[in-house]
Amino acid sequence: MRKIYLVGFMGCGKSAIGRRLSYFLKMPYYDMDHEIVRQQGMTIPEIFEKYGEERFREIETEFLENFRNESCIIATGGGVSVKEENRRIMRRTGLVFFLDATFEDIYMRICHDKNRPIVQRSTKEELHELFQYRRKFYRHAGHIQVLTEGRSIRQIVEYIGFQVNRLKGE
Repeated sequence: MRKIYLVGFMGCGKSAIGRRLSYFLKMPYYDMDHEIVRQQGMTIPEIFEKYGEERFREIETEFLENFRNESCIIATGGGVSVKEENRRIMRRTGLVFFLDATFEDIYMRICHDKNRPIVQRSTKEELHELFQYRRKFYRHAGHIQVLTEGRSIRQIVEYIGFQVNRLKGE
C-alpha cells in the first residue's frame, strides 16, 4: 500500500479523521502541518510572518517530495492542493481522499482558531471565497471524494477504510 493523503479545506476534519484512520487501518499517521512545525522549529504563523506564504508553500512541496518512503496516512495542509506540482506528487505516490465538508460546518470549527493565520486576517465572506476557490483543486487532487455532511467521524473512517481495502483487493 502506498500513502493515503487526506485533502480538503481547513477544518474539514483531516486531522481527526487521519488519527482515527490510523488505528482503523493500522498505519502510521502524520499531520503535515505538525511535521513542518517540527522540522522548521517554528509555528506556522511564525513561518508565514518570517518567510511569507510563498516560502511556506515551497516547504509543503519539499515535504511531499521528501517525506518518508513508507505506507502511511498524511493529513495535508488546507492549501497544499492548490499547487499543481503537489497534486501530481500526491496522486503519483498515494491514494488521495477529498474530505468535502460544507462551508458552514467548516466555519463553525475554525472561526476562533488562533493557529490559522488566514482565519485571523479574513472575514467570513473572504474565507467563503477562498473555500470556493480551493474546492476545484481538492476535486482535482482527490481520487475519491468523501461527503462528510451528516456523517460521524466513525462513518467517514469506515467508508475510507472500505475504499482502501477494496482497492487493495481484500
